[in-house]
Amino acid sequence: MSRLRQPPLVTGISPNEGIPWTKVIIRGENLGTGPTDLIGLTICGHNCLLTAEWMSASKIVCRVGQAKNDKGDIIVTTKSGGRGTSTVSFKLLKPEKIGILDQSAVWVDEMNYYDMRTDRNKGIPPLSLRPANPLGIDIEKSKFPQKDLEMLFPGMSADFTSENFSAAWYLIENHSTTSFEQLKMAVTNLKRQANKKSEGSLAYVKGGLSTFFEAQDALSAIHQKLEADGTEKVEGSMTQKLENVLNNYAEVETRIETLRELLLDKLLETPSTLHDQKRYIRYLSDLHAPGDPAWQCIGAQHRWILQLMHSCKEGYIQDLKGTPGLHSPMLDLDSDTRPLVLGHLSQTASLKRGSSFQSGRDDTWRYKTPHRVAFVEKLTKLVLSQLPNFWKLWISYVNGSLFSETAEKSGQIERSKNVRQRQNDFKKMIQEVMQCLVKLIRGALLPLSIPECGVRQYGGWEVKSELSGQWLAHVIQTIRLTYESLTALEIPNDMLQTIQDLILDLRVRCVMVTLQHTAEEIKRLAEKEDWIVDNEGLTSLPCQFEQCIIHSLQSLKGVVECKPGEASVFQQPKTQEEVCQLSINIMQIFIYCLEQLSTKPDADVDTTHLSVDVSSPDLFGSIHEDFSLTSEQRLLIVLSNCCYLERHTFLNIAEHFEKHNFQGIEKITQVSMASLKELDQRLFENYIELKADPIVGSLEPGIYAGYFDWKDCLPPTGVRNYLKEALVNIIAVHAEVFTISKELVPRVLSKVVEAVSEELSRLMQCVSSFSKNGALQARLEICALRDTVAVHLTPESKSSFKQALEALPQLSSGADKKLLEELLNKFKSSMHLQLTCFQAASSTMMKT
Repeated sequence: MSRLRQPPLVTGISPNEGIPWTKVIIRGENLGTGPTDLIGLTICGHNCLLTAEWMSASKIVCRVGQAKNDKGDIIVTTKSGGRGTSTVSFKLLKPEKIGILDQSAVWVDEMNYYDMRTDRNKGIPPLSLRPANPLGIDIEKSKFPQKDLEMLFPGMSADFTSENFSAAWYLIENHSTTSFEQLKMAVTNLKRQANKKSEGSLAYVKGGLSTFFEAQDALSAIHQKLEADGTEKVEGSMTQKLENVLNNYAEVETRIETLRELLLDKLLETPSTLHDQKRYIRYLSDLHAPGDPAWQCIGAQHRWILQLMHSCKEGYIQDLKGTPGLHSPMLDLDSDTRPLVLGHLSQTASLKRGSSFQSGRDDTWRYKTPHRVAFVEKLTKLVLSQLPNFWKLWISYVNGSLFSETAEKSGQIERSKNVRQRQNDFKKMIQEVMQCLVKLIRGALLPLSIPECGVRQYGGWEVKSELSGQWLAHVIQTIRLTYESLTALEIPNDMLQTIQDLILDLRVRCVMVTLQHTAEEIKRLAEKEDWIVDNEGLTSLPCQFEQCIIHSLQSLKGVVECKPGEASVFQQPKTQEEVCQLSINIMQIFIYCLEQLSTKPDADVDTTHLSVDVSSPDLFGSIHEDFSLTSEQRLLIVLSNCCYLERHTFLNIAEHFEKHNFQGIEKITQVSMASLKELDQRLFENYIELKADPIVGSLEPGIYAGYFDWKDCLPPTGVRNYLKEALVNIIAVHAEVFTISKELVPRVLSKVVEAVSEELSRLMQCVSSFSKNGALQARLEICALRDTVAVHLTPESKSSFKQALEALPQLSSGADKKLLEELLNKFKSSMHLQLTCFQAASSTMMKT
């Protein structure tokens, strides 16, 4: 985006060298359109913006601060022109202490200021001007260790200005090798100094006699001049005229006092710009106003900021209840907005559903953003628009730049004697503003964290629904940017700790709310099951479940990540346990959805939208032309999904939990897998029961149909129909399973074969005796069934077939064995097409 103005250019600075805190005048071109346009000023690499006073587009006045570089450029940055350049440089000199009696070619700035960054008084104390050698003789430092002297004179000091001064310590330290004659001269010097002090006012008068005589001569000359001009006769006596002058002076004093009161009222008015506040304070300083108007202004500004914050809350609560009051004049800050820090904030924090930090005059955004979110944005914007000026006012108060040159040199700078107490009071003010900000946000977003005694002052929202995780994440981003902006003002971190605690609590709450919301979304996934099966026997449900979890975790990425100075969301064991339990709950809810889908009555299944995957081989087409699903088919689909969840989905989700630094992942996976396997086993047993029981139940009636008797039967001519029907039913199960999931076929068929072989073994063992023909017929049918399903035999089914054969008489003749083999081959040949599904390239038929 192109700028409207040229970059700033500094072409001159006066003076061009000096010690730290020297006042300089910067001249150049395009130095800004006003105080709000000036956003950066560095001299020798040091940020001088706090002391900068914009005068015009070609002139800026500021004070040079402490800098690492001895010489450097003067760089001015404005919003309208960006970062500028400089054709001149400034040389930073090392400060030198000049004694009260030392000669100096320049005026010594006696300004006393207080440096907030080093927490030390930078002023020159009167004691620093004491005489360096009170005895008036050469000092010869001793080599006695300092520790030995401290042990020799406990509680004493060698400093002759201290109340605990020890003369012996001083002599040992400074005159241990001085001769006796020199010490006698020192005594004479001390006596001479004492005599000078005893002379008192007499010596002062003697030294100033010439001045008094000059003043007397001047007054006499004035008196003679007045008499010569005849003014005394016209105007009256000089005493009368002096009385008139004094009366006029009293009237002027009265008017000055009225002006002081008017200026003080203007100073304490809110809202007010920093420029106006400085101007009124300087006027009051020049008028020698009593008290400390600058500190009164700081106190008034502090109360104004607190009042604005509470009015902001009340305005939004009234608006929420439908009562007008959101746009009170007190909250309209657009006329005095200093976007020095807000620029970064407004550019970084935004949300697609409604941009943050919008103008108070644009009322449409309030209907897109929840009231509490809009309140937090407005509140933080308010604090960031007021606090920089408040902080600058304090810095100007401490370093004395609030006062005019006349006030600085006339002795009003003595206010710094109380600067330590003022510093503590100001620290309490900042802490009160930070605590108010945090409590108001807690009252809106975390009402349970506010004590009952503070609910009325900081709460009162009466909102039943909780903010979503997305809006909480947006609020967290807003408060994080607010914290960064406050840190940029160089406010000490201990004053901002309450904001860090708030951010941590909001991050934890956002994680909880997001997981709870995810659980609600998972509950509704069952409604989205379309029963469309792909080539792997899966519907879209497992994928939807995984995507839902991933989307939830991605929305928490910025919340869970720790910014500089922030603690981990999962640092508290209680939080870890709650998050772990919520995660397990999400997994179990989905498992419950699968169970509900598997047991859903046929009438409740909507299949009007069902379509066939063209890549699948005639999906359901050969069974149900209208594509309606039976309960057994739904069981198979859910079983197929369960297998995929166990092998892929749950493991993928565990990786995503670990990627986002969740704790207790092993427990989440273990509990979820156990629940899934339990459901899978239960559904599998239900399906086997539905499919195997009818086949098993048809064996006994089929064997004894037509009054068949094993002891009295004809020679076998082939496999009887009951076994063929059982095999057809097994083939139907195979077809049903194969149509949905090929991978389920071995698992299902092996269990069906186990049930059939077990029942066949039981029936054979129940026969009391077999005839030769009966034994041959039974062996033919058992072997036919065993050889047909050989690829699905398990140790259990093999054992059952073995027991069934052992219950039969052994074949004694070769003719019987040959007949058995011929009949088996005949059976396999006649049912070759039907038995194709049981063939496997890697399996070999079991021999008789």
